[in-house]
Amino acid sequence: MPRPRIAITCGEPAGIGPEIALRAALDVAAADCLLVGDAAQLKALALLLAPARVPRTIASAAEFAHHRNELCVLDSPLAVTAQPGQLDARNGEAVLRMLDLAIDAALAGHVDAIVTAPVQKSTINDAGFVFTGHTEYLAERTATPQVVMMLAGETGEGMLRVALATTHLALADVPAAITLDGLTRTLDILHHDLVHRFGIADPHILVTGLNPHAGEGGYLGREEIEVITPAIELARARGWQVSGPYPADTLFQPRYLQDADCVLAMYHDQGLPVLKHATFGRGVNVTLGLPIVRTSVDHGTALDLAAEGLGSADYSSMSEAIRVACQMAIAHQ
Repeated sequence: MPRPRIAITCGEPAGIGPEIALRAALDVAAADCLLVGDAAQLKALALLLAPARVPRTIASAAEFAHHRNELCVLDSPLAVTAQPGQLDARNGEAVLRMLDLAIDAALAGHVDAIVTAPVQKSTINDAGFVFTGHTEYLAERTATPQVVMMLAGETGEGMLRVALATTHLALADVPAAITLDGLTRTLDILHHDLVHRFGIADPHILVTGLNPHAGEGGYLGREEIEVITPAIELARARGWQVSGPYPADTLFQPRYLQDADCVLAMYHDQGLPVLKHATFGRGVNVTLGLPIVRTSVDHGTALDLAAEGLGSADYSSMSEAIRVACQMAIAHQ
């Protein structure tokens, strides 16, 4: 089959996104890459990093099909020249346009997957757009009722995957957001994509509790009794390997994880600190439940590193995100 076609958005132009996107795309041998960003910025970077491989600017994603085996860039011009390490809200619209161009390309079938470099949410919001994160924006733009955020990375003990029942939500709002219907649909999406996007025939999912000690029989909260356990029982009634709820403070041990394919945590900072401690710089953010394949890096814009100049940023996570996107795209075909 032909190599996957991957659109890579370059993210916040004052951060490390353009550099890591370009460096990773130059290294890719298993896919055809379409950078989505400011063409002038990317060509200037390429002249410094790989003068012999300056990307070709194309006018539309549809044109990408005519340039197999060639690095291309779909232009999303910045309003003002980006200064490394210095945010400028005037470029917020261009950053959001990059994402729109990539999403439209994927929905139209011009690319097989999208990989996103980190954005600065404040810059987009300061530009006048309501933006809480890639995950939520992708769901809205693709008219997807519910998506699931999952991060994955290789550890010394094997692959660790952590999915979230809630995403970018204030901690005070988390308990009310965990409902039986919502958690059931989360497990449905998670199980489906582990099977169909990752090729795991019968995935084993471990589910955390919400409260300390998983509620300790109701003395520390009743969400485990009234919501989480019933959702697990519904999943098990479908013949799925779903276990829990487990206390989050003791679940992340090799003896529990060795036979598990994914952990479902109840909120952002319950599961992700463990994964990022074990895999930071090599982890991949995946949005499950979408009609398109989307992966991303496991870190932010790193404005401080961008200010230091080229070569300070590690693009390992971007390379891994592209690799995973290729695998998912092939499995999805």
